[in-house]
Amino acid sequence: MSLLDVQAVPRMFKVRQEFPRPEPLDVPSTVAAQIASVQDRLQPHARVAVTVGSRGISNIREIVRAVLDALKAAGVQPFILPAMGSHGGATPEGQKRILADYGITEETMGVPIEAAMATREVGRTADGIRAFTSAVALEADGIVVLNRVKPHTDYFSRTLGSGLIKMMVVGMGKHDGAANFHRTAVHRGYEETLRMLGRVVLREAPILFGIGLVEHQYHDTARIEAVRPEDIEAREAELFAEAAALLPKLPFDDADLLVVDQIGKNISGPGMDPNVIGRHAHHYSTLLQNALEVTPFIRRIYVRGLTPETHGNAIGVGLADAVHVRLTEAMDVESTFVNVRTSLTLHNAKMPMHFSNDRAALAGLLDSLALPDPAQARVMRIRNTLDLAQLELSEAFAAEVATREDLTALSEPAEWGFAQDDLLDLA
Repeated sequence: MSLLDVQAVPRMFKVRQEFPRPEPLDVPSTVAAQIASVQDRLQPHARVAVTVGSRGISNIREIVRAVLDALKAAGVQPFILPAMGSHGGATPEGQKRILADYGITEETMGVPIEAAMATREVGRTADGIRAFTSAVALEADGIVVLNRVKPHTDYFSRTLGSGLIKMMVVGMGKHDGAANFHRTAVHRGYEETLRMLGRVVLREAPILFGIGLVEHQYHDTARIEAVRPEDIEAREAELFAEAAALLPKLPFDDADLLVVDQIGKNISGPGMDPNVIGRHAHHYSTLLQNALEVTPFIRRIYVRGLTPETHGNAIGVGLADAVHVRLTEAMDVESTFVNVRTSLTLHNAKMPMHFSNDRAALAGLLDSLALPDPAQARVMRIRNTLDLAQLELSEAFAAEVATREDLTALSEPAEWGFAQDDLLDLA
């Protein structure tokens, strides 16, 4: 492969995406009001488990603290249940470490964190599929299921994704429940499996209520809502529709190259959100033509590194075409492999070709596009798939940006900024 010279790399300019910006929520007062709406579900002095997962949920520390404070004010004794399936290497220590990254510790929250991985079978579906739930949660007097509702990162449905039901089945199921769910879903389908196992957990586990969170395009909290158990399935479909409409997206559906500075479990289940990049956990095509008719269609993806919060879990690396060598060096193979084996998405752990520096990676990937003029390549650069309000675009997008009311150019096209052949951080 011949490396292109610096002049062949397209010039880039900074762009801001304008999304509707809802009024900010007052988290403590909103949580207090929502807990008050279901206070009849709370018995004085009851021990109550509150689920907290591994995703990078906006304001999660403040929300969890507000929930715990409201529960205490209602006279119950809450504790935190790490509810993240097999994440954190499927160990109590690993799951507590993930929570600590979000500032959620026993000291900051003022309650115990009970992270044991043991589970119990709570029941079976009509055709004999077993449902597992954390033994710690089952020993509590009640469970508050807290989670963000959003479209899932793989093929679920148009009405159900990540949310309260998935938290009950997969998160609260610890490693056993996550593995059982995925092994069933590959044969029965994700949505059917979630719904039938979720109904078992709702029937058999002491679920007091759910607290559904919805975020808007600026990765901030748009809604906090308490949902009674009998309403969870129906209400989650409505919250899902709201979250789907607020999902941040890339400004263009067709690009030659996407540069992603960091991927990680705190960003998305498979490191970078397939709803954003158009590549899903089980497959994608490297053809330069959109044979699979996916949206968006990104011909090449380059990932520069892992987030610190992912602790080396590089799931999703297989969705990239190339990575910086620093990512391979930071990868925790055991943690990554546990995650992909549990989710049965082996494709997500395949290691793409890796480059010793960004300059070589950009040149190599542009060369692989077989473009008549690589300087005219349609290139986008983002920090991660959550932070899409500000990004960099190549000069080939400039004319289209000028016609879009939702896009504002923040700089003139300029050469990439390098320091010893690696890109400078996005400003």
